[in-house]
Amino acid sequence: MPISNYLTIDVEDYYHVSAFEKISPPATWAGRESRVEQNTDRVLEILDESSVKATFFVLGWVAERFPALVPRIAQQGHEIASHGYLHQRVALQDRNSYREDICRSKKLLEDQLGAAVDGYRAPSYSITRQTDWAFDELLEAGYRYDSSIFPMQHDFYGIPDWPRFAGYAVKNSAGWAASDKPTATALRELPITTLRLGQRNFPIAGGGYFRLLPYAVTRWGLSRINRQEQQPFIFYLHPWEFDPQQPRMPGCSAKSRFRHYLNLSRTGSRFKRLIKDFSFVPIQSGLDLD
Repeated sequence: MPISNYLTIDVEDYYHVSAFEKISPPATWAGRESRVEQNTDRVLEILDESSVKATFFVLGWVAERFPALVPRIAQQGHEIASHGYLHQRVALQDRNSYREDICRSKKLLEDQLGAAVDGYRAPSYSITRQTDWAFDELLEAGYRYDSSIFPMQHDFYGIPDWPRFAGYAVKNSAGWAASDKPTATALRELPITTLRLGQRNFPIAGGGYFRLLPYAVTRWGLSRINRQEQQPFIFYLHPWEFDPQQPRMPGCSAKSRFRHYLNLSRTGSRFKRLIKDFSFVPIQSGLDLD
């Protein structure tokens, strides 16, 4: 029987991404052409065609602006989780503003959904060693699991020495640490999946890496995790990655332009192959939270 992996969609618009944070601050968002609703509907259509269910980490700002979107996602059998309210990296917020952001998003999504929202993912996977106080705030806000840690080095995120597979973030006298067992103060943690080769972790499970690498390489790496390590992987994409016609953002750096726009026209076809080649479930249905 194939391993059930976790499929996740981070619901944000093209102008929300951290690579554009200097040229697209929140004050400008309302005046930009929004494409998140139609792009999310495209993802839903592909998933429906293959009878695959996923976890949708929805940005609160998007849910508030398009109040029919969260109920529509949920009605098709998908899990709703929180991506925060504003797409701002944790390191750019103080604890009070972060607390307000994650609580505002949770309440908004729960009001639209009529049910509890258990999961959270930080914008740009930005919980790091320097911002692990975020775990205190997530527990206090009532979240039951987090999927924000990327066990690799990156200019926006990463805890390279964090365990690669699901476990717990636990608090002890020295602060927050990874553990395979819960303590009195613990949060389930599902890191973004990486591929271990030699002494390094490499990105393999979504986003720009999915668009950069040939699909055969992605399939090989993910299959290796399922077959050799006997572990599920966590895969992620964004609705804007299915939209090669999205408006171009003027003023972004060459590196950001490359990361954001590379191979957008190939995402849809690759994604269809992915959900045929692997078995997927939402996080909540494959995770024992009791």
